[in-house]
Amino acid sequence: MDTARFKDIIQNFSSKRILVIGDLMLDSYIWGKAERISPEAPVPVIKVDRSNYTPGGAANVALNLNSLSSNSQIIGVVGSDSDGTLLAELLAQGGISSEGIVIDSGRHTTVKTRVIAHSQQVVRVDREFDEPIDETVQKELMEQVARFLPESDGVILSDYNKGVLTVRIIQNILDIATKNKVPVYVDPKKENFSHFKGVRLFKPNFNEFISGTESGKIDEKIEERGIRLQKQLKAEILLITQGEKGMILFSDNSHQVISTKARHVHDVSGAGDTVISTFALSDISGATPIEAVTIANYAAGRVCEEVGVVPISGDMLIDTIGSHNQVS
Repeated sequence: MDTARFKDIIQNFSSKRILVIGDLMLDSYIWGKAERISPEAPVPVIKVDRSNYTPGGAANVALNLNSLSSNSQIIGVVGSDSDGTLLAELLAQGGISSEGIVIDSGRHTTVKTRVIAHSQQVVRVDREFDEPIDETVQKELMEQVARFLPESDGVILSDYNKGVLTVRIIQNILDIATKNKVPVYVDPKKENFSHFKGVRLFKPNFNEFISGTESGKIDEKIEERGIRLQKQLKAEILLITQGEKGMILFSDNSHQVISTKARHVHDVSGAGDTVISTFALSDISGATPIEAVTIANYAAGRVCEEVGVVPISGDMLIDTIGSHNQVS
């Protein structure tokens, strides 16, 4: 991609408004050093240096979009607790409104705590409530969808299987999006594969893709599974992410393997969020599917070089593409 074409695409980012709907999370990090083994069990003892919090899950998708100069709106559910309050504060710091967030007093905000020593993740502890949201909360959430979706340029559904994207919610979103001709981009879990029909982009990771297409022939190749899934869902574009192994793009009756652009892979956490946010933003900004996946691939490669979940910024993206001699 030459300099002029890249600039043509990214200059449109700031004028786009994308609605992100899905499972909101708070990512907690405990950083330290492991200098000895516990006498109580064969596990390292972490001497804590510092700790911090960042938006995770669908909230990280929105943060990626805003870091790329887009205007994102988020819809999701948090608990009536201090973690939900902190998440809203962190989103506000990133320029993201919490107007579309529904508070559910019957559940706790999802929190993922990662303990990291010497730039390596030692353990992750999850606190979550993944039962489907109840009828009252679903109704409140759909009211927010009806409020924000019609004025959006695109919708990203970030499904972490934590109970927000129920079948009813998904269908409601797709109906309103179709009515308003708003493209939908999906990062799915296998449980909901069959419900995301007719979307612009369907982006499972490799493990979800394999699990979600087990009904095929035992010896069926990955490419054959992909073509079959794309036809079943009537998805315009299918993109399978494979971590450090890159991606496989199915579009325009063909498929293409794209190698990762990470120079040094330290942590793939949050890379899927970066891919879908960058792809969707590029797509609605006039990029072709291969151009959009190329930009998303560079973005994912860059965040994989960091430890922890780190959103991509415009400067990081430009620097990354420049370092690969694609942009001068």
